[in-house]
Amino acid sequence: MTLRFYDSATASVRDFVPLTEGRASVYYCGATVQGEPHIGHVRSALAFDQLTRWLQAKGLEVTVVRNVTDIDDKILVKAVENNEPWWALAYRFEQAFEDAYDALGILKPTYEPRATGHIPEMHALISLLIERGHAYPALDDSSDVYFNVRSWKQYGSLTRQNIDDMQAAPDADPRGKKDARDFALWKGSKPGEPETASWASPWGAGRPGWHLECSAMVTKYLGTEFDIHGGGLDLRFPHHENEMAQSQAAGHGFANFWMHNGMVTFEGEKMSKSIGNTINPREMLQIARPLVVRYYLGQAHYRSVLDYRPGSLTEAAAAVERIETFVNAAVSQAHSNGKVSDTGNLPDAFTAAMDDDLNIPAALAVLHETVRAGNTALAKKDIEATGVALEAVVSMTDALGINPLDEQWARGGDATAELAALDVLVKAQLEARAQARTEKNWAESDKIRDVLAAAGIDIADSANGSTWSLRR
Repeated sequence: MTLRFYDSATASVRDFVPLTEGRASVYYCGATVQGEPHIGHVRSALAFDQLTRWLQAKGLEVTVVRNVTDIDDKILVKAVENNEPWWALAYRFEQAFEDAYDALGILKPTYEPRATGHIPEMHALISLLIERGHAYPALDDSSDVYFNVRSWKQYGSLTRQNIDDMQAAPDADPRGKKDARDFALWKGSKPGEPETASWASPWGAGRPGWHLECSAMVTKYLGTEFDIHGGGLDLRFPHHENEMAQSQAAGHGFANFWMHNGMVTFEGEKMSKSIGNTINPREMLQIARPLVVRYYLGQAHYRSVLDYRPGSLTEAAAAVERIETFVNAAVSQAHSNGKVSDTGNLPDAFTAAMDDDLNIPAALAVLHETVRAGNTALAKKDIEATGVALEAVVSMTDALGINPLDEQWARGGDATAELAALDVLVKAQLEARAQARTEKNWAESDKIRDVLAAAGIDIADSANGSTWSLRR
């Protein structure tokens, strides 16, 4: 079967033919590092990790770029709340994302550019858009620069919207815009903002707009036309719509495929801190081993909604244990060295499922069917049939990143147990510190903070309470 993916831009499943034979180029939106990663962030990274692994399994050399948005209005606001430099806050949370990715075995990208490292490229793109008549400096001399959405007739095509039905772009004051829907390419510095969050430009000091950052970074590393652009479904509008418009308006072919992963819900409802129905990666990793969490987050079709409910991780753990039990028994019976990983042994049904827009549920069905067949062979002491099933199971789990023989999971389990124990201890100290602060016992509060600091633990206070992170 031909490798096929759903393309959001055409709303159809299309044959995937790389722009360059034997190679695939993938860009997917990484973190805006304003806070701890939530489960939606991790699911998105895992979905594109599965894509990367499958492209590699198909024999392609894959270049993956995943950006870090390390300058943004939300980062500046959160830094003020936490009373720390915005760049320190951004870096701290960037490391928290990396920890979550590493814990779940998400492959590191070929490159991970930061927005702040690509200001010249952004200036060049803005200048090109102005030259081509698709952007203009703000009419109020604020140093803002906007993309003129009505200058690009295809605007709205990614999400199939009529421009007149769209709401105003909320990223800047509309007073300097020709149309309220025009979005910011460059945002002039505002009074009270830190000087470190501002760069000189031909239009005045300021910082880049969110949408511009990705267009500049992806074209620098993957060129003006590349194979796949991905991200969460919530990024389709306005972020990806704006990316596509400004890039194509600049004369770039840009992405050949647009792929978007579905959201994560809590018992059928959108997760919301205000009603308390949220769970984050750290909490999941306290409940279950990293391999189990990865299995759970990656078991649904990437485009579908993944619903979390109490018991979800227990069910995933049972599925993982069935795989592990067979693999361990088969390795023991066959006296295998545990390094069987030839993806040439992938069952045809598994390959067909994965080729069909990464149909993970169907692929997992083949995996578990093979495990059942392997267990039958084990019971019959059929060493040859057991070995065939073992090779197939290891090959499939390798392709999905859930091979129980992988050293990743042996390391991750211990690290997660230690982190969970540390989290309990530190939270107890934070509760004692919060009580001391309530009683205005500042000496005791400072003492607790100093003890934690001496142990390499940084505390960040905000209106929502205190959080902790390990100093690197």
